[in-house]
Amino acid sequence: MAAKRRSRNGWAALIGCALLAGCGTPSGQTPPGGSTTESAPRSTSAREALITVPDVAGMNHQQAQDTMQAAGLYNLREVDGKGLGRALVVDSNWVQTGQSPAAGTKVAPDTVITLTAIKYTDKP
Repeated sequence: MAAKRRSRNGWAALIGCALLAGCGTPSGQTPPGGSTTESAPRSTSAREALITVPDVAGMNHQQAQDTMQAAGLYNLREVDGKGLGRALVVDSNWVQTGQSPAAGTKVAPDTVITLTAIKYTDKP
């Protein structure tokens, strides 16, 4: 009976330690020893992080994506310019007919860039 009680007490202690370990230090307080786990603040100048949106009009869709990514823009959305809801599966079969935001606009790196394209075989 004493062995079972010790076993239960051991599990209770282990679970209690696990729960306390996940608690951490409340935000804004310095733990004993003086170090914190909060990350350093980001750059204070938002202007430094802005990227100029490149002009991809008339490019095939693959080239347009490559150009946006080379500029540091990765949050790309693609739209069928005919409004048929088709997926742009083979990117090189599509030509860019629009983009938003417009070329030359300065945006944050995580801005959604919408690329509108039609198939080369579509009639304009």
